[in-house]
Amino acid sequence: MLHGKKIVVVMPAYNAAKTIRQTYEEIPKDVVDEIVLTDDASTDGTVDLARRLPLHVFRHDRNRGYGGNLKTCFSEALELNADIVVSVHPDYQYTPRLITAMAAMIALGEFDVVLGSRILGGGAIRGGMPLYKYVSNRFLTLIQNFFIGEKVSEYHTGYRAWSRKVLEAIPILENSDDFVFDNQMLVQAFFFGFRVGEISCPCRYNPDSSSINALRSLKYGLGVLVTTAQVVLQRMGLAKVRRFDPAGRRLIVDAGPA
Repeated sequence: MLHGKKIVVVMPAYNAAKTIRQTYEEIPKDVVDEIVLTDDASTDGTVDLARRLPLHVFRHDRNRGYGGNLKTCFSEALELNADIVVSVHPDYQYTPRLITAMAAMIALGEFDVVLGSRILGGGAIRGGMPLYKYVSNRFLTLIQNFFIGEKVSEYHTGYRAWSRKVLEAIPILENSDDFVFDNQMLVQAFFFGFRVGEISCPCRYNPDSSSINALRSLKYGLGVLVTTAQVVLQRMGLAKVRRFDPAGRRLIVDAGPA
């Protein structure tokens, strides 16, 4: 608990056996109430190792993609009655030690979403982010800030904290099952008027950290541009996009009988 709010950490895992334990050990257990790991049909020992840790472990019988994995993560976190959900990649690219600070920014009522930014403080390059990824990150962020009318340092971090009301309000199930899912969720948060804050987060790019290749990066970049065009057209009334429609498919949690 943190300021009376239940904190659930979710970890979308795929072939993360080498780094799960290290990531888990840095999670601040004094504030985190539950930890959910969803394995996306890994081919290494991810599930076996995860089940030896005090986690809620779920395994997809087939690979559903990064976005599909996070949809399961968020659904399970809401089932556990989370007030705040923090998404941490189990590949140890982001330090879990910042969970307390990120969750507190929501628990104190200042923000609805908090991003762990690799760009604030210049940590991306020092942490080993490839130059082409850094340039792409800055370019796409510039484009999205301009067209969406926001001023965040990056739209592409996978380290995020969400209030329950955001996860219940935005039409998450209308989003992609691929890597662009994270970007779509953040754009949805802006579109529906939620408050988004940031905190500087160091990152680590090492051989055990997951990273998409150049072709997948290109596909992701195109998805970001499409998402940006969609939200602009939606705001102008020139299109009706389900992911920006309040009637779009959302995560529904059955509260049971009254």
